[in-house]
Amino acid sequence: MKGIPRREVESADIMTALPRNILHCIGNTSLVALRKIVPKNGSRILLKLETENPTGSLKDRMALAMIEAAEADGRLKPGGSVVEYSTGNAGTALSLVCAVKGHPLYVVTSDAYAQEKRNHMRILGASLEVLTSDSGRMTEKLTRDMIEAARIISANTGAFWTDQLSNKDQIVGFHKMGEEIWTQTNGRVDCFVQGVGSAGCLRGVAEALRRHNDKIRIVAVEPAESAVLSGGPPGAHKIDGMGAGFVVPLWQKDIADQIEQVSTEEAIATALRLAREEGLLGGPSTGCNVAAALRLAKKLGSGATIVTAMCDTGMKYLKKYGDALT
Repeated sequence: MKGIPRREVESADIMTALPRNILHCIGNTSLVALRKIVPKNGSRILLKLETENPTGSLKDRMALAMIEAAEADGRLKPGGSVVEYSTGNAGTALSLVCAVKGHPLYVVTSDAYAQEKRNHMRILGASLEVLTSDSGRMTEKLTRDMIEAARIISANTGAFWTDQLSNKDQIVGFHKMGEEIWTQTNGRVDCFVQGVGSAGCLRGVAEALRRHNDKIRIVAVEPAESAVLSGGPPGAHKIDGMGAGFVVPLWQKDIADQIEQVSTEEAIATALRLAREEGLLGGPSTGCNVAAALRLAKKLGSGATIVTAMCDTGMKYLKKYGDALT
């Protein structure tokens, strides 16, 4: 480039190669094999490190997909407000996306969920309405109360309601995650395991993987204390982001080949074991996923490859883990 100083040319090349903004850093997360806590039968458990997303959770994929779909079809105007109910990760992800795109955000959440996540949302500029829980427990009533509060805010303000439990736009965001898994395993995946919150991740990844191989086994995971997908009664648990207490609208029975139940106690114990033995600090939902994956690995045996997600970073749950250690 004659006449342009070399330093300016190099600077221009660097800027062209960089992401346009933080939203372009969502996805393309690493896949790592567990080495120490796997059974000795030769099966493999691979963990998708969704903690590498900007807010530290897989919900970044969902938030970006829902907002961009609404912007594209005119439901969300430039500078328009957004509202959502959230246990924390979806709200934090939406806080990031809305901050970058210039959309004011209202989030309905609760004191049942990690304080760290509420702080994160506020730092990113979200306005919070925090509902009081029943002794810090997650229940069907709490979920329904948050949904209703978000509906009222939307009705009173005209804010676009992403309504994550019913919003199919998120599924497209998880198709990419499924494609990443297929590529990273070179198509050698026998089973995908994922806890059910909105069911968007389970559906999106399952649909993507089954386009390549319809024999891949899909396993849903839910809290043992509130095993409604398995036909049990709703109950209270302490696994953030899972177990709404009712069958969520995006759930489809034919997506999952089986459902595993994991208790809050087992989820937290597995998450702490994962940190101590593998150096991977995930949240309780990650512990839930890995606990279920370990059961399946013992059954599937030698040569089987099981993939599950590290849903979010354990840095969001330091107080909860501290309480569990005392």
